[in-house]
Amino acid sequence: MVQAAAGEPLVQAQTGKRPVVVTQGLTKIFRDFWMRPKARAVDSLDMEIHEHEIFGLLGPNGSGKSTTIKILLGLLHKTRGRVAVFGRPPSDVAIKKRIGVLPEESYLYPFLNARETLDYYGKLFQLDYRVRKRRIEELLDMVGLAQVQHRQVKEYSKGMQRRIGLAQALINDPEFLVLDEPTTGLDPLGTRQVKDLIVSLGRRGKTVLLSSHQLSDVEDCVDRLAILYGGKKRAEGTCDELLTAREKMTLEVDAIDDETVSQIDDLLMTRTGHAIRRVTKPRQKLEELFVSIVDQARDEQAETSGAASGGQTAAFLLAEEEEQSSGSALIEELVSEQEAPAVKPMPVAGEPEPVAVDDAGPDSNLIEGLVKPRKEEASAPAPKPDPAKESGKAQDFAQRTQDADLGMISSLLDTPDEDEAKDDSS
Repeated sequence: MVQAAAGEPLVQAQTGKRPVVVTQGLTKIFRDFWMRPKARAVDSLDMEIHEHEIFGLLGPNGSGKSTTIKILLGLLHKTRGRVAVFGRPPSDVAIKKRIGVLPEESYLYPFLNARETLDYYGKLFQLDYRVRKRRIEELLDMVGLAQVQHRQVKEYSKGMQRRIGLAQALINDPEFLVLDEPTTGLDPLGTRQVKDLIVSLGRRGKTVLLSSHQLSDVEDCVDRLAILYGGKKRAEGTCDELLTAREKMTLEVDAIDDETVSQIDDLLMTRTGHAIRRVTKPRQKLEELFVSIVDQARDEQAETSGAASGGQTAAFLLAEEEEQSSGSALIEELVSEQEAPAVKPMPVAGEPEPVAVDDAGPDSNLIEGLVKPRKEEASAPAPKPDPAKESGKAQDFAQRTQDADLGMISSLLDTPDEDEAKDDSS
């Protein structure tokens, strides 16, 4: 077993990669109301997570895993020590858009459906509408929720909520992905899919911090891991360094008869003085058997009302989105490089006004020819009005207006009301 002190410089020397997360002497002490030490959750933790690495954080309950993650995300303040994420303190808002988080418990709005949930978080990251729409479609298909995307989250099972939580953590295509118990509540198929996704993200070049109690999940995914107990790091290294039993050896051969096994045993006793300890036949994992049975049922098109199996990894997580958007990026770059129109300088008193030079080419002559007649009409002087005609028109209009007003008033005065007309008739 490689101890923490010996494993850290060894891995750093072999990889030579830039660290994404660095902690030095990180300590977190929870205190009571009277500021007395209540619990030492993290105790002098030295840890490095390098770029393009899948790092596992293991330990029993109360070992300090969740507290460490919250400090890295800026949700808790350290008591002492140093911590940096992307070379900056965790409280720096500028690094938040580069991080994706799947917490141990998914806190989702129950009245939103899956599509609305992803669209909401996409807007928080200020993603364009077309980008959000494309990513939502890909993520829903990837996590197997495309068929139930219009159901409210409160109607989802715990496993389905973990699936939409994982999609939410990936909506911004993060560089650093933090997964706290990502397979909790998932069926074996979902667990297998999440593990394959984590491995593919690591191959693409993302940095992943995986914290889980499912040791087999961590063993299948991580490049390095650290084991915590009581807030302290007890061991750190690669899976091969920590798990290889160097005092034993396994020989795997095709099936042989008992007589051959007996002869091999005699040979071992003669050469080494050790006998064969155990002869067994290999057996597949339960996960492999489960997946094979479900795949067979799906090939037979058996009906199910649960979440569907996930599709392929979202295209934007495989860097295919950059190729799709290369055309629009080129157009934006060309538009941004256009020169701004020149501003005509203000003339200075006592100096002649500068003459504009036509650099627009032959088309400008055609445009100028079409616009010139309108300009000449606008610049032509308006005819002077005849005072006599204008005076006659004004007097005639005033007379007609006066006659109309007098006629209206007379009609109102001369017309009797209905009640008066009845009295006169009686």
